[in-house]
Amino acid sequence: MYDGAETFVGVTRLEYRHIAMLVMGIDTSTMQGGVALVSGQGVICDYTLNVKATYSERLLPLIDRALQDAGITVSHVEGFAVALGPGSFTGLRIGLSTAKGLAAAGGQPLVGVSTLEAMAGTLPFCAHQICPILDARKGELHCALFRCERDRLVRLTDDGTVAPDRLFSRIQEPTVFLGDGLMVYQELVQSQLNELALFPPLASRGGRAAAVAELGRRRLVQGHRDDLAHLAPQYLRPSEAELKILGSVAPRAL
Repeated sequence: MYDGAETFVGVTRLEYRHIAMLVMGIDTSTMQGGVALVSGQGVICDYTLNVKATYSERLLPLIDRALQDAGITVSHVEGFAVALGPGSFTGLRIGLSTAKGLAAAGGQPLVGVSTLEAMAGTLPFCAHQICPILDARKGELHCALFRCERDRLVRLTDDGTVAPDRLFSRIQEPTVFLGDGLMVYQELVQSQLNELALFPPLASRGGRAAAVAELGRRRLVQGHRDDLAHLAPQYLRPSEAELKILGSVAPRAL
Protein backbone atom coordinates (compact mmCIF):
# COMPACT_ATOMS: atom_id res chain seq x y z
CA MET A 1 0.00 0.00 0.00
CA TYR A 2 1.29 3.46 -0.90
CA ASP A 3 1.18 5.59 2.24
CA GLY A 4 2.99 8.70 1.01
CA ALA A 5 5.25 8.61 4.07
CA GLU A 6 7.48 11.66 4.31
CA THR A 7 10.87 10.00 3.97
CA PHE A 8 12.66 13.06 2.57
CA VAL A 9 14.38 15.35 5.08
CA GLY A 10 15.57 18.91 4.89
CA VAL A 11 12.81 20.06 2.51
CA THR A 12 9.66 22.11 2.93
CA ARG A 13 6.22 20.54 2.61
CA LEU A 14 5.79 22.15 -0.83
CA GLU A 15 9.17 20.84 -1.97
CA TYR A 16 8.35 17.43 -0.57
CA ARG A 17 5.01 17.36 -2.39
CA HIS A 18 6.83 17.85 -5.68
CA ILE A 19 9.49 15.27 -4.85
CA ALA A 20 6.93 12.65 -3.84
CA MET A 21 4.34 13.53 -6.51
CA LEU A 22 2.27 10.45 -7.33
CA VAL A 23 1.56 10.11 -11.06
CA MET A 24 -0.52 7.61 -13.01
CA GLY A 25 0.81 6.64 -16.43
CA ILE A 26 -1.48 5.27 -19.14
CA ASP A 27 -0.23 3.70 -22.37
CA THR A 28 -2.71 2.40 -24.96
CA SER A 29 -0.59 3.07 -28.05
CA THR A 30 -0.11 -0.57 -29.05
CA MET A 31 -1.51 -3.95 -28.08
CA GLN A 32 1.12 -4.08 -25.33
CA GLY A 33 0.00 -1.36 -22.94
CA GLY A 34 -1.02 -0.77 -19.39
CA VAL A 35 -1.26 1.41 -16.32
CA ALA A 36 1.37 2.37 -13.74
CA LEU A 37 1.71 4.43 -10.57
CA VAL A 38 5.05 6.17 -10.00
CA SER A 39 6.19 8.54 -7.28
CA GLY A 40 9.49 10.01 -6.15
CA GLN A 41 9.95 6.85 -4.10
CA GLY A 42 9.85 4.66 -7.21
CA VAL A 43 7.41 2.48 -9.13
CA ILE A 44 4.44 1.54 -6.97
CA CYS A 45 2.82 -0.70 -9.58
CA ASP A 46 3.20 -1.32 -13.29
CA TYR A 47 0.65 -3.51 -15.05
CA THR A 48 1.33 -4.55 -18.65
CA LEU A 49 -0.96 -6.59 -20.89
CA ASN A 50 -0.46 -7.81 -24.44
CA VAL A 51 -3.78 -9.46 -25.24
CA LYS A 52 -6.41 -9.19 -27.95
CA ALA A 53 -9.08 -7.65 -25.72
CA THR A 54 -9.68 -4.01 -26.67
CA TYR A 55 -8.79 -1.14 -24.37
CA SER A 56 -12.48 -0.34 -24.05
CA GLU A 57 -12.67 -3.66 -22.18
CA ARG A 58 -9.41 -3.68 -20.22
CA LEU A 59 -8.28 -0.12 -19.47
CA LEU A 60 -10.73 0.84 -16.70
CA PRO A 61 -10.34 -2.54 -14.93
CA LEU A 62 -6.55 -2.05 -15.05
CA ILE A 63 -6.85 1.42 -13.54
CA ASP A 64 -9.15 0.10 -10.82
CA ARG A 65 -6.75 -2.78 -10.11
CA ALA A 66 -3.77 -0.44 -9.81
CA LEU A 67 -5.58 1.83 -7.37
CA GLN A 68 -6.92 -1.05 -5.28
CA ASP A 69 -3.56 -2.79 -5.06
CA ALA A 70 -1.89 0.48 -4.05
CA GLY A 71 -4.59 0.98 -1.41
CA ILE A 72 -5.60 4.41 -2.70
CA THR A 73 -8.35 6.15 -4.62
CA VAL A 74 -8.00 8.23 -7.77
CA SER A 75 -8.16 11.36 -5.61
CA HIS A 76 -4.70 10.49 -4.24
CA VAL A 77 -3.19 10.66 -7.73
CA GLU A 78 -1.57 14.09 -8.15
CA GLY A 79 -1.13 14.01 -11.92
CA PHE A 80 -1.65 11.94 -15.03
CA ALA A 81 0.62 11.12 -17.96
CA VAL A 82 -0.69 9.55 -21.14
CA ALA A 83 1.04 8.21 -24.25
CA LEU A 84 -0.03 10.34 -27.22
CA GLY A 85 1.27 8.11 -29.99
CA PRO A 86 2.04 7.29 -32.64
CA GLY A 87 0.17 4.02 -32.48
CA SER A 88 -3.28 2.53 -32.75
CA PHE A 89 -5.89 5.14 -33.68
CA THR A 90 -8.56 3.50 -31.52
CA GLY A 91 -6.23 2.73 -28.61
CA LEU A 92 -4.89 6.28 -28.47
CA ARG A 93 -8.36 7.78 -28.48
CA ILE A 94 -9.47 5.52 -25.62
CA GLY A 95 -6.37 6.21 -23.55
CA LEU A 96 -6.45 9.96 -24.01
CA SER A 97 -10.19 10.33 -23.44
CA THR A 98 -9.92 8.25 -20.25
CA ALA A 99 -6.96 10.29 -18.97
CA LYS A 100 -8.75 13.54 -19.78
CA GLY A 101 -11.89 12.37 -18.00
CA LEU A 102 -10.00 11.42 -14.85
CA ALA A 103 -7.98 14.65 -14.81
CA ALA A 104 -11.03 16.83 -15.44
CA ALA A 105 -13.09 15.07 -12.78
CA GLY A 106 -10.47 15.48 -10.05
CA GLY A 107 -8.81 18.68 -11.19
CA GLN A 108 -5.39 17.04 -11.49
CA PRO A 109 -2.90 18.10 -14.19
CA LEU A 110 -2.33 15.96 -17.29
CA VAL A 111 0.62 15.79 -19.67
CA GLY A 112 1.06 13.90 -22.91
CA VAL A 113 4.17 11.87 -23.73
CA SER A 114 5.52 10.59 -27.06
CA THR A 115 5.08 6.83 -27.25
CA LEU A 116 8.41 6.44 -29.04
CA GLU A 117 10.27 8.58 -26.48
CA ALA A 118 8.79 6.58 -23.62
CA MET A 119 9.89 3.34 -25.28
CA ALA A 120 13.42 4.64 -25.80
CA GLY A 121 13.42 5.68 -22.15
CA THR A 122 13.16 2.03 -21.08
CA LEU A 123 16.82 1.56 -22.14
CA PRO A 124 18.73 3.96 -19.86
CA PHE A 125 22.50 4.29 -20.21
CA CYS A 126 22.35 2.41 -23.51
CA ALA A 127 25.71 2.77 -25.24
CA HIS A 128 24.17 2.65 -28.71
CA GLN A 129 21.71 4.67 -30.74
CA ILE A 130 18.09 3.67 -29.97
CA CYS A 131 15.33 3.28 -32.55
CA PRO A 132 11.79 2.37 -31.44
CA ILE A 133 9.72 1.13 -34.39
CA LEU A 134 5.97 0.57 -34.56
CA ASP A 135 4.13 -1.15 -37.39
CA ALA A 136 2.27 1.66 -39.18
CA ARG A 137 0.78 -0.77 -41.73
CA LYS A 138 0.85 0.00 -45.48
CA GLY A 139 4.51 -1.06 -45.55
CA GLU A 140 5.61 1.78 -43.27
CA LEU A 141 7.04 2.29 -39.79
CA HIS A 142 6.49 4.87 -37.08
CA CYS A 143 9.98 5.56 -35.74
CA ALA A 144 12.46 8.02 -34.24
CA LEU A 145 16.12 7.99 -33.21
CA PHE A 146 17.43 8.65 -29.70
CA ARG A 147 20.70 8.53 -27.78
CA CYS A 148 21.49 8.31 -24.08
CA GLU A 149 23.95 10.86 -22.77
CA ARG A 150 24.73 9.84 -19.20
CA ASP A 151 21.29 9.68 -17.56
CA ARG A 152 19.59 11.90 -20.17
CA LEU A 153 17.68 10.77 -23.26
CA VAL A 154 18.48 12.92 -26.29
CA ARG A 155 16.15 13.02 -29.28
CA LEU A 156 17.99 12.85 -32.63
CA THR A 157 14.96 13.00 -34.95
CA ASP A 158 11.30 13.89 -34.77
CA ASP A 159 8.74 11.09 -34.69
CA GLY A 160 8.03 10.08 -38.28
CA THR A 161 6.29 7.59 -40.53
CA VAL A 162 8.57 6.21 -43.24
CA ALA A 163 9.20 3.26 -45.49
CA PRO A 164 11.78 0.83 -44.02
CA ASP A 165 14.37 1.65 -46.72
CA ARG A 166 14.32 5.33 -45.75
CA LEU A 167 14.94 4.39 -42.12
CA PHE A 168 17.73 1.99 -43.03
CA SER A 169 19.50 4.73 -45.01
CA ARG A 170 19.81 6.75 -41.78
CA ILE A 171 21.41 3.93 -39.78
CA GLN A 172 25.20 4.31 -39.96
CA GLU A 173 26.14 2.92 -36.55
CA PRO A 174 25.09 0.12 -34.18
CA THR A 175 21.46 0.75 -33.25
CA VAL A 176 19.13 -0.96 -30.76
CA PHE A 177 15.67 -1.62 -32.23
CA LEU A 178 12.58 -2.22 -30.11
CA GLY A 179 8.82 -2.02 -30.47
CA ASP A 180 6.04 -4.04 -32.07
CA GLY A 181 7.48 -3.27 -35.51
CA LEU A 182 9.95 -6.08 -34.81
CA MET A 183 7.11 -8.60 -35.08
CA VAL A 184 6.84 -7.74 -38.78
CA TYR A 185 10.21 -6.27 -39.71
CA GLN A 186 12.91 -7.88 -37.56
CA GLU A 187 14.16 -10.21 -40.31
CA LEU A 188 14.26 -7.32 -42.79
CA VAL A 189 16.08 -5.08 -40.31
CA GLN A 190 18.61 -7.86 -39.65
CA SER A 191 19.18 -8.64 -43.31
CA GLN A 192 19.57 -5.00 -44.34
CA LEU A 193 21.69 -3.74 -41.45
CA ASN A 194 23.55 -6.90 -40.41
CA GLU A 195 25.86 -6.17 -37.44
CA LEU A 196 24.47 -2.63 -37.06
CA ALA A 197 21.12 -4.04 -35.90
CA LEU A 198 20.86 -4.93 -32.20
CA PHE A 199 17.79 -6.35 -30.45
CA PRO A 200 17.04 -6.32 -26.70
CA PRO A 201 15.49 -9.27 -24.84
CA LEU A 202 11.75 -9.82 -25.27
CA ALA A 203 11.01 -8.24 -21.89
CA SER A 204 12.54 -4.95 -23.08
CA ARG A 205 11.01 -4.69 -26.54
CA GLY A 206 7.64 -3.10 -25.79
CA GLY A 207 6.19 -0.02 -24.17
CA ARG A 208 5.79 0.33 -20.40
CA ALA A 209 3.26 2.54 -18.68
CA ALA A 210 5.85 3.20 -15.94
CA ALA A 211 8.09 4.87 -18.54
CA VAL A 212 5.20 7.09 -19.62
CA ALA A 213 4.52 7.94 -15.97
CA GLU A 214 8.17 8.75 -15.26
CA LEU A 215 8.59 11.02 -18.29
CA GLY A 216 5.31 12.73 -17.54
CA ARG A 217 6.18 13.09 -13.87
CA ARG A 218 9.37 14.97 -14.72
CA ARG A 219 7.29 17.54 -16.62
CA LEU A 220 4.64 17.75 -13.91
CA VAL A 221 7.22 18.32 -11.16
CA GLN A 222 8.55 21.23 -13.24
CA GLY A 223 5.07 22.73 -13.26
CA HIS A 224 4.02 21.79 -16.79
CA ARG A 225 0.49 20.73 -17.66
CA ASP A 226 -1.24 20.35 -21.01
CA ASP A 227 -4.50 22.01 -21.97
CA LEU A 228 -7.19 19.33 -21.84
CA ALA A 229 -9.17 21.03 -24.59
CA HIS A 230 -6.30 20.98 -27.07
CA LEU A 231 -4.34 17.86 -26.14
CA ALA A 232 -4.72 15.41 -29.04
CA PRO A 233 -3.26 12.06 -30.16
CA GLN A 234 -0.20 12.20 -32.42
CA TYR A 235 -1.26 9.89 -35.23
CA LEU A 236 1.44 11.17 -37.67
CA ARG A 237 -0.87 10.50 -40.60
CA PRO A 238 -4.61 10.76 -41.31
CA SER A 239 -7.02 7.94 -40.54
CA GLU A 240 -8.48 5.78 -43.33
CA ALA A 241 -11.61 7.92 -43.36
CA GLU A 242 -9.55 11.11 -43.67
CA LEU A 243 -7.40 9.59 -46.42
CA LYS A 244 -10.50 8.88 -48.47
CA ILE A 245 -11.45 12.53 -48.19
CA LEU A 246 -7.99 14.07 -48.55
CA GLY A 247 -6.43 11.55 -50.91
CA SER A 248 -3.01 9.95 -50.51
CA VAL A 249 -0.63 11.69 -48.10
CA ALA A 250 3.13 11.15 -48.34
CA PRO A 251 4.81 9.84 -45.18
CA ARG A 252 6.89 12.24 -43.13
CA ALA A 253 10.61 11.99 -43.67
CA LEU A 254 12.75 10.74 -40.79
